[in-house]
Amino acid sequence: MSGSPDTRSLVSASSQLNLMEIDTIDDKEFDIPQVDTPPTLESILNEPENEEEPFILEDTCLLNTENIDAHSCETSSLASSDSGDPTHLKRKRKTVELSTTVHGSVLRHSILKGISAQIVSAADKVDAGLPTAVTVSGVIVVGTSHGLALVFDLNQALRLCLGSTATGAEYGAVSALSINHDCTRLLCGFAKGHITMWDLANGKLLRTITDAHPPGTAILHVKFTDDPTLAVCNDSGGSVFELAFRRVMGMRTCESRCLFSGSKGEVCNVEPLLTAPDLKDHPITQYSLLAMASLTKILVIGLKPSLKVWMTFPYGKTDPTSVPQLAWQFVPVQKVVNPVLAFCRGDTIHFLLVKKDETGTIHVIKQRQLQLNCDIISLNWINSRTLVVMDSGEKLRVVDRPSQEELENLDVAEVQLVYNSSHFKSLATGGNVSQALALVGEKACYQSVCSYAGQMVLLGTKSAHIMTLRNWRERVDCLLKQERFVEALSLAWSFHEGTAKAILGLFGDPAKRKGVVADKMVEILFQYVERSVKKCPEHGKIQVMEQHFQDMVPVMVDYCLLLQRTDLLFNQLYTRLVENCVARGIFLESLEPYIVSERLGCVTAPVMRDLLTHLQDNNMMDSVENCLIHLDITSLDIQQVVQMCWDNQLYDAMIYVFNRGMNDYINPMEKLFQVIAPPLREGKALTDEQVVMGNKLLVYISCSLAGRAYPLGDIPEDLVSQVKNQVFEFLIRLHSAEAGQEEELYPYIRTLVHFDTPEFLNVLALVSQVWETLQKTTTTPQRTTTPPTQGEVSTSLQTQLVSQHTFEDFKNDKQALEYQQRIVDILLKVMVENSEFTPSQVGCLFTFLARQLAKPDNTLFVNRKLFDQVLEFLCSPDDDSRHTERQQVLLELLQVGGVVQFDEGRLLGLAEKAEFYQICEFLYEQKHLYDKVLDCYLRDPLRKEEIFNYIHNLLSMPGYSSEEKHCVWDSALLHIAELVTLDPAKSADLVAMHFPEEVRPIITRLQDDLLVFQFLRCVLDQREGPNPQALLRLSPDLHELHIGLLCRFSPRQLTDFLKASQDYRLEEAIQITEQYQLHEATAYLLEKKGDSNGAFQVLLKTLKDKLSAVTSEKRSEEEGETEREEESPLQRVEGSLGDIIALCHRSSQSLNQEQRGVLWFPLLEAMMSPQKLLKGPDTRTTSEVLKELTMKVLNSMSSFIPLPAIIQRILQDPVYGKGKLAEIQGLILGMLETFNYEQTLLETTTSLLNHDLHWSLSHLRAAVSRGLHPRQDHCNICLQQYKRRQDSPDEIIIFSCGHLYHCQCLQRKGSGHAEPRLLQVWSCYKCLSSQRGRGGVTTETGRGRTTSLAQTKVTSREAGEEGRKVFAETTLDPQQSQSWDQLRCLYRGPSRLAILSEISHCHGNEKAGLLNPSQPGRGSIFHSENFQLKLSPPPSVEE
Repeated sequence: MSGSPDTRSLVSASSQLNLMEIDTIDDKEFDIPQVDTPPTLESILNEPENEEEPFILEDTCLLNTENIDAHSCETSSLASSDSGDPTHLKRKRKTVELSTTVHGSVLRHSILKGISAQIVSAADKVDAGLPTAVTVSGVIVVGTSHGLALVFDLNQALRLCLGSTATGAEYGAVSALSINHDCTRLLCGFAKGHITMWDLANGKLLRTITDAHPPGTAILHVKFTDDPTLAVCNDSGGSVFELAFRRVMGMRTCESRCLFSGSKGEVCNVEPLLTAPDLKDHPITQYSLLAMASLTKILVIGLKPSLKVWMTFPYGKTDPTSVPQLAWQFVPVQKVVNPVLAFCRGDTIHFLLVKKDETGTIHVIKQRQLQLNCDIISLNWINSRTLVVMDSGEKLRVVDRPSQEELENLDVAEVQLVYNSSHFKSLATGGNVSQALALVGEKACYQSVCSYAGQMVLLGTKSAHIMTLRNWRERVDCLLKQERFVEALSLAWSFHEGTAKAILGLFGDPAKRKGVVADKMVEILFQYVERSVKKCPEHGKIQVMEQHFQDMVPVMVDYCLLLQRTDLLFNQLYTRLVENCVARGIFLESLEPYIVSERLGCVTAPVMRDLLTHLQDNNMMDSVENCLIHLDITSLDIQQVVQMCWDNQLYDAMIYVFNRGMNDYINPMEKLFQVIAPPLREGKALTDEQVVMGNKLLVYISCSLAGRAYPLGDIPEDLVSQVKNQVFEFLIRLHSAEAGQEEELYPYIRTLVHFDTPEFLNVLALVSQVWETLQKTTTTPQRTTTPPTQGEVSTSLQTQLVSQHTFEDFKNDKQALEYQQRIVDILLKVMVENSEFTPSQVGCLFTFLARQLAKPDNTLFVNRKLFDQVLEFLCSPDDDSRHTERQQVLLELLQVGGVVQFDEGRLLGLAEKAEFYQICEFLYEQKHLYDKVLDCYLRDPLRKEEIFNYIHNLLSMPGYSSEEKHCVWDSALLHIAELVTLDPAKSADLVAMHFPEEVRPIITRLQDDLLVFQFLRCVLDQREGPNPQALLRLSPDLHELHIGLLCRFSPRQLTDFLKASQDYRLEEAIQITEQYQLHEATAYLLEKKGDSNGAFQVLLKTLKDKLSAVTSEKRSEEEGETEREEESPLQRVEGSLGDIIALCHRSSQSLNQEQRGVLWFPLLEAMMSPQKLLKGPDTRTTSEVLKELTMKVLNSMSSFIPLPAIIQRILQDPVYGKGKLAEIQGLILGMLETFNYEQTLLETTTSLLNHDLHWSLSHLRAAVSRGLHPRQDHCNICLQQYKRRQDSPDEIIIFSCGHLYHCQCLQRKGSGHAEPRLLQVWSCYKCLSSQRGRGGVTTETGRGRTTSLAQTKVTSREAGEEGRKVFAETTLDPQQSQSWDQLRCLYRGPSRLAILSEISHCHGNEKAGLLNPSQPGRGSIFHSENFQLKLSPPPSVEE
């Protein structure tokens, strides 16, 4: 048995505790304020135990929560992926990158077979009973239910059997065990409260302690401290006692001291701080710290040198069935080892760091907490970084504390864990424990789970189990046995990099550790490649084989490159994979991403040849190019590679091979020129492929001149100057190598200019900029690594202005300056002397030259006459083509400094002659002639609209003098007619914003009435302009002028303007509208003036005229008034009728009955009289429409004119008076329906009001007369029975809140006050006091509860009337009256009377009248989608 893995794990346990791995601890957890002044033990014991208290620190001096960092106080749940904690989000992003991180099997679960067999045997043979407790130190001790303690050595051999079944019958079951630090003494606690001490050397009983704690309680915990003469015990009464062992005169004694009384709060777990032998000199050990966990808080106290409380920490709200847990561990923090207490109750683990500073002060610091989604019933440290917790489902969770990552989850339900519930319920002593402690004991397993030296022992009902951390090799081998090679490699790599968690077995120098792990990874890779070849499916689809190797081969490549073992990759592994053609292809294809990312920079020649052959055979030419430009190609056949690149259009690779393979920088350019030059000479359009080649050529030239290699990297330092000279010499050659007789001079420069003039000049400009930048800098800035892309020459160069090489010698060389001047001369000769170039191309050249000449250190020389030639060329008046292009080119030339090259007078003259108004503007701006700039804008047809923004900006922005602004405004006034014609709205905005006082002069300048009208309309109506602003307050005469213009140019908008404006004079406006015969506007003005009759007469005349037009079947066009062509005569009549009815409605409100008749009857007569003239079948439709309109009049006037008067007038009319009243049958029926409808409304209204009143009064009466039931039978002030004496009656008062008082007590407290018309008004003293405590007594007595709804005085009679209560003086006090008012307002919303009134009198023009009694008006509440007619009474109100 000595060779078993269980034995080895126990023997080597002490070697697994590595406390000095300081570098890997996360320091971010320890930035919490320090503890300065802890409370006393007495203050803690006197605190009330309130389980509902919030999760706060009880003493702010311990932990200043205002200064606690968020990272250390709040930690997101590990199992919650959608937590809102920012630290969790960062951690989540990190795990995405390391999503393949594998922890493997962290714990090794073993059964202690020898001990398990002895437990079962002892139960059968000696009636030892079932196991109840276990503890581990140098030995393993198991307590039983019959009072025995079985002591086993590390080989699982039974050494001692302490106690007997007889003592077990007296003491009860073993409920707690503890071994001292040198493994010489054993303390046993029993279920009936006894404690025994045994000598583990000889099995001798040393002490039996019976009076250490109150009798009748079970021992829950007994623990040795570091001091062998000091121990602590915790009983089922929740008390904690200190046990001091003494030996006086050969007598062994034990003195007991109460540390915590269960009457102040029950403690259910204690944990002293125990130190390892190598930490005996730690400064904290002198205080003998003890952690205690009650049902509501954690306490940390020091037993030495005197009893002192260091910290208290509440749990907050937790599940009452959760078990408090405590665990100490020495942890290296910031290169200092200090104890950390882990504690929890529920699912959140808290950590407290205890340290002593240089001044000797003890600080307790809260670290960030750890939250798990489980109910924790056991908590143990297995090393300084790793915790093992067990949840209520008996699952072990291994957690890495710094990263808060769960490493493993094991189900240990098969252990059949022993629970200590019977001891917590104290069944052996009669069950005299609190319900809260018994509830916690349901899941208590304190004595069946223990840890020692990196191992954890679990005690089952019939077996013992041990959990040990696996070393790193075991964890990797465990995955290999399951053939999980990828996970094994990932885990091994995490060991290699030091990112793995719970590492065991890797010590010493980091380089040696990496070497050991690397050797193991090589071994795994060999196994993996063998498995990939042997396990390959030999039959089936080729896609299956490809998928098989695609899953495996990239893993091998990746880890070989991570280990920097390319020899292993290309020799052993590739040689093995080559045997399978599919594996060979997958291997070669998987190299590309590593080559492109430059992780693989060197490939052996055989593999390189195989790679290119494979990619070419599979037509993967893009991959060929990507690989070639990132590899060393000196070992290849250069000519063969170049031909392959040219044939497959791999131009980047071809240039790379020429440059790197042969140091040839000219041949690539010649090959590219040979392709793009012929079509450009012939004037043909280039193909897409040729455009790509031209762009690559420009980028290549720019890189070569800037010292950069193409497509990436840098030219070797010793070749930089030589390459530049070669490129320049190549560009300025007179003829190409294979020149024909027809070839023009300088073919290369000519070709580049024809291909893309701006980009070629940008290349030259940017290269020059590189030289100047390098001349000014003595240090070399960092170079960008992004290669230039196709068609982005200037952009790529701007990001690469400076290379790694120094150009000081090249810049100062006269040859460089000669090259620059030479190229400029060639460009001038080629472009100026030929007419084949466009103005834009020529302009680009001179813009480039102007920029170079404008530089202060310019060394170029350009003949000024050339600029004059260019100016005449661009300003040629004979050439109207490309006018905008030529102007833009010249403008760019001037803006970059070319203006100094020209005579300004001549330039201005040519520009005006050529109508280059932007050029003129540029020159006038420089001379500050802003008034002339306005002329340029007005004359330029393309930019006329911009003049308004220009004037506004110049007048608004600072930097211009008042004279300049005044000059601009004068010029604007001079051209105001043109501005208004261009845009009246913007003109009005300018005037309103800058010169509102100039409106009248502007109107004077505007000769055209139409312009004046447009201008005034925009000035007076802010909706007309693009920038709405406050209206200008103009004089009345200008408003009247606008009214007259509206009458002429836009009569339809006149009425709207009259309604919106208030600044005109009524008399003058009426005269104007009468002059232009606009009757609707005249009627509005007359009504506004107060002449309603005059307005009525005007509208009535208009209506009659339109009716006359209908009857005569012809249109009546009144002078000055234009009708819409689409309107028919009947539509015009209907519109006029609507206007006059609205006027009559408005006017009738303030008229008497006679005046209303004068108003309405002429209108009715006017509508009925034309119907006499309509005869014949052709007029039937017109007659029906007129009758409908007449009915509309009747319907409207019925609200103001008595119905008999209307009937009489109708019957007098010849049209309706003849016959048998058939024509007016509908009218009469409508009147009758209206009468019936209104009568029903009145009856319903009366009924509802009576019902509401009856309900409210009955509810109030029931509430007032309701009997009151007191909560207690005593007065709430004097606390005596309401009937204090038999001989004298006492008046008592009961409130609706249920409180009862003696009348005399209330009077003494001043809770009553006199009111007029009432004897006394009382208030509930207790409710009033509670309201004051919550922030003062409410001033709204109607809402308070301090006064009852029905205050009732009850008089207590003599003995014969003991059970009777007499109610006296039931009255309505002011508060009850106010309650009645509130009851009446309970129904929120429109009152029923208001709703019914609206039913009978609807708003708007469409009233419910004679012919339409049931249709509500448009403004009615019935059109509200939320309207509901509630006819039921409101709900009753409960007190």
